[in-house]
Amino acid sequence: MSKAKDRELRALQAVLAAEHAAVYGYGVVGGRIDDGRRAQVRAAYDAHRARRDALGREVRDLGGKPVAAAAGYALPFPVADPAAAVRLAAVLEDRVAGVYSDLVRACTGGRRAMAAEALREAAVRAVRWRGGSVAFPGLAERAAGAPSGAAAPSP
Repeated sequence: MSKAKDRELRALQAVLAAEHAAVYGYGVVGGRIDDGRRAQVRAAYDAHRARRDALGREVRDLGGKPVAAAAGYALPFPVADPAAAVRLAAVLEDRVAGVYSDLVRACTGGRRAMAAEALREAAVRAVRWRGGSVAFPGLAERAAGAPSGAAAPSP
């Protein structure tokens, strides 16, 4: 495998791992969110599940074995109420945007376009959750040293 394809496969695996974590995280968000935002949670959950499934196919297309979801993930803070659920949703989107920005840098062609579209979608969802935006979605998290996954696997 060429160095470029290897870099692309590693970036795809990182995005797949982040999507696994986002799907898990949205399960938590859905359990704590107000009824008025439940449709927004469902749309985000479905979008992350669809991306996760597509990424598994992309990894296999490059000859890799898709990284499996962890049994559980550590959340960045306790999620005990709707306000914390909204904060978690924004964090999940920020973290997913970060790994998609890495994938944009690692890919070319159609895969790069897919990664850029996924980055845009995550940034838009983050803005909706947060009520405001950042100048360069996905890059601010990198500069601050945030982990690339949406949550850390539980021990």
